[in-house]
Amino acid sequence: MKEGIVMEIFQYSFMVRAFAAGIASALVTSSIGVFVVLRRMSMVGDSLSHASLAGVAAGMFFGFYPFYGALAFSVLAALLVEMVRVTFKRYAEVALAVVMSAGMGVAVVMISLGRSFNVDLFSYLFGSLMAITEEDIKLMIILGFFVMSALYLLRRQLFSIAFDEETARLSGIPVNTVNVLFSILTALTVAISVKIVGTLLVSALIVIPAAVSLQLARSFSSAIFISNIVAAFSVIMGLYLSFYFDLAPGGTIVLIASAVLFVVLIGKRRAV
Repeated sequence: MKEGIVMEIFQYSFMVRAFAAGIASALVTSSIGVFVVLRRMSMVGDSLSHASLAGVAAGMFFGFYPFYGALAFSVLAALLVEMVRVTFKRYAEVALAVVMSAGMGVAVVMISLGRSFNVDLFSYLFGSLMAITEEDIKLMIILGFFVMSALYLLRRQLFSIAFDEETARLSGIPVNTVNVLFSILTALTVAISVKIVGTLLVSALIVIPAAVSLQLARSFSSAIFISNIVAAFSVIMGLYLSFYFDLAPGGTIVLIASAVLFVVLIGKRRAV
């Protein structure tokens, strides 16, 4: 009986697409999230997600596919943040706040100008099971494969920069180039996850599984693995619950991931 209930969900094509997109998004966000947390750049996800929302609103207003708008605006915002971070190191946090505020400002203006697409925009804000298309899945898989491959090739450089940027520079690592590439990869990750989690919650899926893994892992490889498991578990359980209880998938996924982090923190505290 239980097996029938579990498999019933896959009779619906939109749920099959949601699971495919969700798992792909979980693997990418949780992998890059470990680097983001180690580099103390947790706010980057928020800034880029607000920029992606502006891209979504622009796409709806001007009549092109919103996913492309999210992708373009996220990448541009990532490059802007990195440029300000390198040029004005003392104002790196200010750059994040400015990009976040500007992204939200553009989104609000676009939304106010195009009132007719407010309902459609809701799916991009909080995620939607029904909104994922075959084209979305293809783009997610292609971009996800690119991000994961780039992270694997750059893993040693990123690891070195995360712990000591100056030492990495002295050892011959092209720090500025790697940082720009990492910013672009983070932007692509945000764009990949917009449909399944929503622009307002995507940063949580990047940060929370990584935070859990860094509490439990004993090595860098195990941190990536644990982060992947936590993100995949959160997405799978979140999609099941959102389907059967008619909940917003993005919020449900983030709540489950947050609950896992809370349990791990309590468990570690009791163990100590």
